[in-house]
Amino acid sequence: MKAINQWFDEYGESHVDPVNKMLHWICVPLITFSVLGIFWAIHPAVAMLAVALALAFYVALSWRIAVTMLLVSMLMLLVLSLMTNVLVPSLAIFVVAWIGQFIGHHIEGRKPSFFKDIQFLLIGPIWLLGFVFRSLGLRY
Repeated sequence: MKAINQWFDEYGESHVDPVNKMLHWICVPLITFSVLGIFWAIHPAVAMLAVALALAFYVALSWRIAVTMLLVSMLMLLVLSLMTNVLVPSLAIFVVAWIGQFIGHHIEGRKPSFFKDIQFLLIGPIWLLGFVFRSLGLRY
């Protein structure tokens, strides 16, 4: 398995343009939330299983990042648990956020990383966390 910095470096190659980066700061968390929402609409256990599987991948890369993603995921699941209608808003957020992603990549002039490796769909959220960790002087 690649080391976390290898994933971040490779993901970063197609995320250089400032507008694309800004769109990712908005759209990646929204996509993460909406995917969990779609899974939650199937059954809350499906959303929790998805979180557990993603966390298993993250733990292999960095326990600190994994713990942070656990906290973020728990917050997202809490919000979903408080919603009465999850599916329609999740689908709407999913579509709008992906449109934002593709606009960003059009501006960037490069295809999204997941066209190269589907695992990059899991890297997006922690790539953003990597920036947060580095800006706070924290090791991941």
